[in-house]
This record gives sequence, C-alpha cells and structure tokens, in this order.
Amino acid sequence: MPKVKKKKNHLKKIVKDIKSSKSKFTLSETITIMIVSVLVGILMGSSVTYGGDNITITKIPENLEELISTYNDITVNYYDKVDKKELINAAINAMVDSLNDPYSDFMVKEESSTFNETIEGEYAGIGATVSFDGNNAVVEAMYKKSPSKKAGMKVGDKIISVDGKSTENKNLEDITKLIRGKAGTVVNIKVLRGEKEIELKVKRSKIAIPSVDSKIIEKDGKKIGYISISIFAANTDKQFEEELKDLEKNKIDSLIIDVRNNPGGHLLQVTNVIELFTKKNKIIYQISKKGSIKKVKDKTKESRDYDVVVLINRSSASAAEVLSSALKYSYGAKLVGTTTYGKGTVQSSYKLDNGATLKYTTQKWLTAKGTWINSKGVNPDYEVVLDEEYYEDRNEEKDNQLQKAIEVLIEKEKTK
Repeated sequence: MPKVKKKKNHLKKIVKDIKSSKSKFTLSETITIMIVSVLVGILMGSSVTYGGDNITITKIPENLEELISTYNDITVNYYDKVDKKELINAAINAMVDSLNDPYSDFMVKEESSTFNETIEGEYAGIGATVSFDGNNAVVEAMYKKSPSKKAGMKVGDKIISVDGKSTENKNLEDITKLIRGKAGTVVNIKVLRGEKEIELKVKRSKIAIPSVDSKIIEKDGKKIGYISISIFAANTDKQFEEELKDLEKNKIDSLIIDVRNNPGGHLLQVTNVIELFTKKNKIIYQISKKGSIKKVKDKTKESRDYDVVVLINRSSASAAEVLSSALKYSYGAKLVGTTTYGKGTVQSSYKLDNGATLKYTTQKWLTAKGTWINSKGVNPDYEVVLDEEYYEDRNEEKDNQLQKAIEVLIEKEKTK
C-alpha cells in the first residue's frame, strides 16, 4: 500500500535524522518524537525509544499493540464519526489517571495554556488584570510599566469592545482571549469611564507576571524587610533577588519571607532563592528517585547572615515547603504560622507539539535532614493560627502571624 510505504519512509527519515544529529535531544523533544513515531508506526509495528544519546528501533510491546489495534478497530468500525484527536487524548489521560497520583495530569491545549503561562511567569498581552462584575469586564489592576498603563487605561475602566467586537454577553475567558495576542501587535479597546466612552490603542508585549512583592516594616528603631512570594514561576528567582537587593540598599536589619498560600512551582527557581542565603556546600535538600538519593548542596559563593523568619500556612506547598525547610535547617531561619500542606514530590511537565501538556511525578524530595514531609508538612517553630478578625479587616495590624514574625525578629535583635 502506498500510504504504508510513505509512512515507513517518513519514520526511517526521522530515525536517520536523529542518529545523524550531533546535538542531544531534550527529554521533552524525545517524548514528542516517541509519540509521533508511535502514531506514524501504527501500520508498521515498531516504535522509537530513547537510550541516552542513542535512538534505537524496537518492536512495539505487546500491550501497546493491543492499544493500537483497539484504536484502529474503533476508528474504522464504530458506527458514528470518531474524533481521533479526542480518542488519543482520552487514552493518554487514562494512562495518567491509572497512576493514582493527584499531582500527575494530562492537559489538552486549552487547559495547558493557562498552566504554562502561570508556571513560566509571562504571557503576551496588555499587562492588566480584569474581573467580571456580572455585566462588564472591569480593569482591576495594571502591572508597572505595562502597555495598558502607557496607553492611558485606568483601574475601574469597563471594557465594552475589543477590536470592534462588543464584549456584551461574553464571559471573562472570551474577553481575555480577544485582548491577548502576539507581542508587538496592536489591540483597540473601547472602555467606559464613568459616562464617557474612550478608545485606547494598546500595543501588546511580553508581560512578566509579578510573583514577588516587598516592603520595609519599621519597628522599635529596626528596619525589617518583608518579601512575599505568590508562586515559584520561571522568573521568580530574578524578581526575588532584585527586591531583596533593593531592601538591602535600605539597610534592613532582618527579613520576613512570606510563602503563605504559595502552591509551589519550579524547583530550580526555589533552589536559586535558597542559595542567596545558605553557605557554599551546605545541603539544602535531597532528591530521591527509585531508591537512589542525591544530596543537593549550595554551589554559590553568595550567602547572608541576618535573621530570617518564614511565614507558612496550610496552603504553603511543594517548592514553598522546600524553601521553608531549607532555610530552617540549613540557614537557621524560624518558621511562624501553621503546618504546611505536605507535598513531598516533584513533577516534570512536557509540552507536546499539539499544545497539550503532560505532567507527572518523577522524584521525591527530602529535607536537608533526609525527612520526607509528604502528607505531613513542615511544622512551624511558632504555631500561630491566623486571627479571624484579619479576614474581616485585612490590614497589617490584624495579621497576627505577621506580627508574631516581627516580634520574633525584634527579640532576636535585643539578644545580640
């Protein structure tokens, strides 16, 4: 059959190109090659596997042949039309579900877009956050130096049309899709400000999503730096270092790092943050995979010696727990708040060519002392439950966990 021959030749070319390449393939590229090759090789009975630097042809495992046979039977013989893309997605999703791991997931293109933007810490758009008041999309905030701010947009503006398309009867997700687009392109947004309609031309750009915020708290003649981290995205370490050095220019005496409600993120970025504090060769955490344990040590010359308190709570998870435990055991920081979530595993995510994202657990992480905190969490040195008054009036004075952190640092200063 001509089609089979064409697919055979195509697969041979893929393998030939891979073998002749002098560069190494990343794991994500290899996974994509494997998936594509399996689909191409449905009629061939062979697949591509990855073995370090070498790619070898092997016979498809018997169980996989059963899967392919089922796929063929359904697509050919099912009485109604079959969406082949949905069928493949369902098969991958079922494989991931069978792992019984709450942190492993398969996200189709639409789902993975938001996930990847959040974890990478940037997107192409206008740099404004928008909420929905039931009738209109309303501008809630704008990032510093954002295209929206430069174009004259203001907090409270109601977006009534985008590129001539009315936002009436559209949900927030649809409106966001209209606003976002390729960096460098212009989007025309009409807003209602009071009773006045205003046309704004906004040039989209790459927007770095802020994940770090800082300020200085002055108490009893001391300057306490405060940095909150909302997530460990791909650019969080750079944002953190910039904010930290700005605080240090203002001669802070000590520091509070707030990772309350931080769900985690990139392990590399949290490692970079930890290494700003700990001394070279200090063990900061450990990685366990299939019985093998690797001690991860600080590789940098940079370190600090002032007192640090880390604020934690039940919603501090994963990378936030790595930070908390590393600073506690390898730097001497004190933890204030409540026991953390207890997520002691590491996931890797791979974006496939079709836009989908595969995320699954690849490792366990242990504290510097070798403890696995999974389902247990990291315990605070000072247990403080957030006062319910804070939920009614969210100000610094009502935040009793923050106030305890300040108290701990002031007391430490007095004993010096």
